[in-house]
Amino acid sequence: MTIELADVARKQGIKYFLISYTDLFGSQRAKLVPAAAIGGMQKAGAGFAGFATWLDMSPADPDLFAKPDPASLIQLPWKPEVAWLAADLWMNDAPVTASPRNALKAQIARAADLGLQMKTGVECEFFLIAPDGSTIADAADTQVKPCYDQQALMRRYDVITEICDAMLSLGWKPYQNDHEDANGQFEMNWEYDDALVTADRHAFFKFMAKSIAEKHGLRATFMPKPFVHLTGNGCHMHVSLWKGADNAFVGSDGALSPLGLNFIGGIIHSADALAAITNPTVNSYKRINAPRTISGATWAPNSVTWTGNNRTHMIRVPEGDRFELRLADGAANPYLLAAATLAAGLDGVDNSRDPGPRLDINMYTDGHTVADAKKLPLNLLDALRALEGSSVLHDALGPLVSAYLKLKHTEWNDYARHLTQWERDTTLDC
Repeated sequence: MTIELADVARKQGIKYFLISYTDLFGSQRAKLVPAAAIGGMQKAGAGFAGFATWLDMSPADPDLFAKPDPASLIQLPWKPEVAWLAADLWMNDAPVTASPRNALKAQIARAADLGLQMKTGVECEFFLIAPDGSTIADAADTQVKPCYDQQALMRRYDVITEICDAMLSLGWKPYQNDHEDANGQFEMNWEYDDALVTADRHAFFKFMAKSIAEKHGLRATFMPKPFVHLTGNGCHMHVSLWKGADNAFVGSDGALSPLGLNFIGGIIHSADALAAITNPTVNSYKRINAPRTISGATWAPNSVTWTGNNRTHMIRVPEGDRFELRLADGAANPYLLAAATLAAGLDGVDNSRDPGPRLDINMYTDGHTVADAKKLPLNLLDALRALEGSSVLHDALGPLVSAYLKLKHTEWNDYARHLTQWERDTTLDC
């Protein structure tokens, strides 16, 4: 049955709708639409100039329309007269294939053709920092090992519980909140769901955390590595494939099924190219392959390996019903993260890819003993070059890959033109 947004507005006291889409760089774009106009917007979409955001378009292109998905509606718990809607992008009466949410929906449809559904859960780490971004906001948060610090957690009780209460009211089933491994860093967990539902919630969670932090005079950042001496912001994703009500990753012996292992094999096969999407910024590569932080560990991978319940590898299998991809960071696009993971995993299923041996060693201390383990890209340029050479992701994601590469190469070149103080300090007297 079609959900009429105008009726929803009347019943729920909604005055305005944020029709929102996420561009290729993960930025959320929106128009604020009065409820009186939502009927027309639901049919035609809200108009945008695509070139004005991070999409591969030009000023000569026609209007871009963001058509809201009524099933994604979220009434803002901190401002209930406003409702947020995830939107799909259209141009010239056709979906824009080089757009994140459409790309994820295409991979979901591809999996559905095989009788499969991907379910995901994400662990979104973030810092609460001063509004100017210079320091963490809590000057008393100084422990060398601050993970699970009860005092630091409770000093941010008002912010964390407001976010958690919001998730409870929305039916997300949040189940725990904690202070993470870096000073000023937090993580909040909610229940896994269908990949598109989780991606929409992931996008909204970032908006919500930032908005509620601002209410409290703070700033929430998901930047991968905002402070060089502290553990960075990861975005670990738990993944499972389902056939109807049955988890297809569960094998007969309680371990991962052959299908689950093949899916991991696909991730292993495309990991270097996948990093261009899961770790999409220059700053991302200061989190992976990083020296250990003051807490004693980066908690980020440096090699393309998989294991059991061991957090030093790129892929962790904590139980025989799912795996955890520990590669992605806080800058990952919620939709592209899921789309690229599903694309790589399905390639593994289609081609029965072998993930290689399970390694049950500490990769931080003993990784040098594994001679044939692939290394992750050292920087964004290496990752982009790997993505350029990936027929798997080109074939699966289509024009999105070339559009993404074009914009990201421009970003890399802009960074390369930037002169740092480190260069001056080490080279002025050469």
